[in-house]
Order: sequence, then structure tokens, then C-alpha cells
Amino acid sequence: MLKFIDGGVCAAQGFKAAGIHVGVKTHASWKKDVALIVSDVDCAASAVFTKNVVKAAPIHVDKAHLADGKARAIIANSGNANACAPHGEENAIKMCQAAAKAIGCKSEDVLVSSTGVIGQTLNVKVIEDGVPELYGALAHSAEASDAAAHAIMTTDTVKKEVAVETIVGGKTVRMGGIAKGSGMIHPNMGTMLCFLTTDCAISPEMIRTALLETVNVSFNRISVDGDTSTNDSCIVLANGLAGNPVITEKNEDYAAFLEALQALCMTLAKKMASDGEGAKHLIICTVKGAADEAQAETISKSVISSTLTKAAIFGADANWGRVLCAMGYSGAEFDPDKVDVQFTSAAGDIEVCHQGRGLDFDEDLAKKILTEHDVEINIRLGEGEAACTCWGCDITYDYIKINGDYRT
Repeated sequence: MLKFIDGGVCAAQGFKAAGIHVGVKTHASWKKDVALIVSDVDCAASAVFTKNVVKAAPIHVDKAHLADGKARAIIANSGNANACAPHGEENAIKMCQAAAKAIGCKSEDVLVSSTGVIGQTLNVKVIEDGVPELYGALAHSAEASDAAAHAIMTTDTVKKEVAVETIVGGKTVRMGGIAKGSGMIHPNMGTMLCFLTTDCAISPEMIRTALLETVNVSFNRISVDGDTSTNDSCIVLANGLAGNPVITEKNEDYAAFLEALQALCMTLAKKMASDGEGAKHLIICTVKGAADEAQAETISKSVISSTLTKAAIFGADANWGRVLCAMGYSGAEFDPDKVDVQFTSAAGDIEVCHQGRGLDFDEDLAKKILTEHDVEINIRLGEGEAACTCWGCDITYDYIKINGDYRT
């Protein structure tokens, strides 16, 4: 019943998008830098933001605008984070006002996001001046979602975009999303922006519940470099145009909606982990045989966050001792003498540790397995039936190059 489709944030009925260059990004190689997503009607809306104590100005504005659980549009820029910057909230509000004027709605019904360099004053005038063109470029098309997806990219090397379709209450419901995120990504949200749209009819309370459940099993289970950003935002808009009975409680319709939302966000999360700054490998760590899901998640997060494990995968070195080490300082209790570790990829699989002890294994086969782009670290604890998967990436020389001169 659930299937992936094209269209991104424009897959759902009643949503238009656009992305253009207005001049926030001034380097000759940078292109689109402002995106706009607009619904034909008011939406039930919710968002989840960074847990970093230092929060960018747009987050404070969005929290105020979401107080009534409604929104109509999202405007976002890349190239400047508008975080710890002079006139931060004033400029974020100006972005909302410019978009609202073009759309013909209240500025409080517009949400705003920014991403880029921290601490520099946002050139809000070029955004204000560019909004008429941005609004004029709005379209309900895959190309329009593509433009918006590109407009929020910073160090991303590929766009992150996906859409799904399912049946809720006998009606076809669609949802789509675009995201950006490549560095400063760590569990509890990363330097990511994620904008989700759906034509499902659902109450503000239930979409909030669904978003929290979804973020916990998707974006909170990825890590690139251990840094949690100031701007992390995941926003969802639901305009109800699919015509299904409004979801107001946890029932069969809610379960179908949640399944689709989680499939959407897990796909976007993996795309972000795979596109980690300078990354050559996606690391997929699955912990099975845990006493409970919390234990499995804690251990899996620790492994994908381990700098030494990341370095080993970069070098195609089957150094399973680094995996056990990361498990050991995770904070989760487990019996090391019951642990099995296996490396898997499209090139095959190889067991390297059994019941906490190293095995003789074919080093050439192990290197071949770890040379593939997608590398799985499979861990079995032997303590129960619970499991959890988290996603990360290797750390490379290019990561240092990218971040060594990011500001300049």
C-alpha cells in the first residue's frame, strides 16, 4: 500500500514550491539560495528544533508562529545561518513579512529557516527584494520541488528529496520532503533543515505526536561528526486536501500515516548520513539481541558516532576492536562476552568477533567488503529480542578540508 513516488514537497495536493538565487550566497560557484513552499490553504503544522542551547533566530520566530498549531508557508535561505547575528530575529521576521505580503496571508502563518555561516549579519534586503520573483516562480511540479531542494543546500553534494503515497481512511494520501544536511550532524537533530508536506487531514495535536515519534527513529539516529547545530529544524505542514476523515486519535488511520511519515524521514535521514561532508561510505549499524530498544539504540548511536570507527571504515580496516570500544563507553550495560560482530556489504559478509573474542578471518575479503559505499556493522548482544539501526558515515581528509575554511 505504501509506495515511493516523485514530486518531493509538491507531491501532495495543494502545495507549490520554488527556489531561486537572490544574492545571499555571493561566491560565483553558488547558485540558488532562497526557497519558498506554500499551501493553497491553511495547514496543521508542527516542528522539532535543535537541542543546542544556542539557537538561531528563525527558531525563536517559528516557535512563536507555531503557537496556534497552524501555518501556510515556509521561507528558507542558505548561505547565512542568521544565528548569533546582529538583528537576527528582526531579519527573520522580515523574511516572514515579505513572504506573507506576496502570498496574501498573515506573517504569523509563515515559518522561516536559515542555514550557513554563524555570526554574520543576514543580507535580508536581497531576500525581500527577491521575494516577488520567488513567489512568481511557485509551481506544483517536481521541478519546483527540485529547485527548492537545491536552494537550501550548503556543503551538500546532492539534494535530499523524497515522496511517498499511501491510503488513509480510504483516500489516497501523499507526503513529500526536502532536506539539507551534510556536516554538524549528530543525534538530537543535526545541522539539518527538513521540510515535510502532506495533504492528509490530521489535527495539530496528532501531527505533533507523529512528528515526535518519527524524528526519534530517523533524524535522531544519524551522526556525521558529533556536532549538534544551532539551526536544526524539521517542519511539517498538513493541508487536509486528500479528504480523508481528520485524524484526531491514535487509530488505524494514524498508524498508516505514521508508517508513511517514518518511511519518508528514514529515507531522508539516510541520504544525509550518506552525504556527510567528505564521506566515502555510509555506515549502517544494527544492534540485535538487545534487552530493549533503548539499549540497542544507545549502543548503535555510540558506534556510528565513534571517530576511530569512522576512520577504520575510511581505511577499509576491519578493526572490530574499535566497535567494541565504542559499545563499551556508550553508557549501556551489556555482557561483552556475549557480543558477536559482523561486517557486511554488497561484496559479502564476514564475522570478525564471536562472544567477545576475535576470530581468524580473511583480511583481503574484509577489505573488499569495507571498500563498498554502504557498509553494515551488525552486532548481536545475545540478551533479548530488541533491535535498532542507526546511520553514520566515515571521516576523511576532505572533512578537514571542508571545515578548515568553511567561514572564509
